[in-house]
Amino acid sequence: MASIAKRADGRWRARYRDAAGKEHARHFDRKIDAQRWLDSVTTAVQTGLYIDPNKGKVTVGEWAARWLDGQAHLKPSTHERYAGILREHVLPHWRDRRITEVSHADVQGWITRLATTRSPATVRKVHRVFSLLLKTGVKDGRLARNPAADANLPRVVPREHRYLTHEQVHALAEALAKPAAVSKHRRLDEREDDAKRLIVLFLAYTGVRFGELAALRVGRLDFLRRRAVIAESVTVVQGSGQVWGTPKSHERREVPIPRFLIDELAKHVSGKSPDELVFAGVRSGTAMRAAIFRRAGFDKAAEAIGVPGLHPHELRHTAASLAIASGANVKVVQQMLGHKSATVTLDLRPPLRRRPRHRGRSLGCPCARSPRSTHR
Repeated sequence: MASIAKRADGRWRARYRDAAGKEHARHFDRKIDAQRWLDSVTTAVQTGLYIDPNKGKVTVGEWAARWLDGQAHLKPSTHERYAGILREHVLPHWRDRRITEVSHADVQGWITRLATTRSPATVRKVHRVFSLLLKTGVKDGRLARNPAADANLPRVVPREHRYLTHEQVHALAEALAKPAAVSKHRRLDEREDDAKRLIVLFLAYTGVRFGELAALRVGRLDFLRRRAVIAESVTVVQGSGQVWGTPKSHERREVPIPRFLIDELAKHVSGKSPDELVFAGVRSGTAMRAAIFRRAGFDKAAEAIGVPGLHPHELRHTAASLAIASGANVKVVQQMLGHKSATVTLDLRPPLRRRPRHRGRSLGCPCARSPRSTHR
């Protein structure tokens, strides 16, 4: 219901009631202006673009807090990453602005300025979080449309993946287990650690993520079938320490273990209970941390074999490339890595080059001589 009435002071009062029965009114000097306002409100209601004026008064800072509290479905690490983006990039610029005052032009200008000091990948992540925040405002009836949608974003140039050969993998494992130069302040049992060699081989030939390796328990190793069940992952979250949860895909999976690694793993876990970790921190006995693992010798070992700056996660890329190059079915490799799409798996494939025909007998192939070979 809408109406226009002339007040005693000569001004025109336009009013209407929303779907909830709440009255809204504005005053104008001219009747035509009052009529135009009512017409615009009527059009917004009919087209589904009507926004309760009171709902739109919330600031970006207030809405961001409510939005983040509602992201209970996110993994703790992702939740903290979103919170960090809000703290560092979004709130310093938008905190006190009403969400209805955020325009597409303002968002585009902010993104453009941000791109001058941040990498394209970072800019895209920041924009995604801000856009998700505003998208929820649309769903809640606080915005007619998402002003962050369709913004022009900087193009990300994909970083070239690095893939190790079988020889480089084993050289890295040996260099880490038996470093050429060891600090005299290191304990004797830390100067040569064969478990580190197994860690490198396990990462490079199973393709598990470091957090999945750190959370792997002895009871999830099937030595007869040469499989490892990946059902947990552990990661470091700022302010919370190590947080345990499901793998990235939220689904458990089985990964094949090459024959040459089975006997060594069996010897390594001998005497451990099923609930104990396969690979635990040397000093704490708790789950390993990737940052500490790198400082404890991985970075120096990578430099020693001529691959400086190598990250443990790149061994996951190596596992994919070695498996695909050896002739393993792409769908099997996809399942091994826990990818949702085979396209992601194929993106880890190294440039094609002529190589000998694979017979399924390569020492490094995860499925070599497996009772359920992945070669078809």
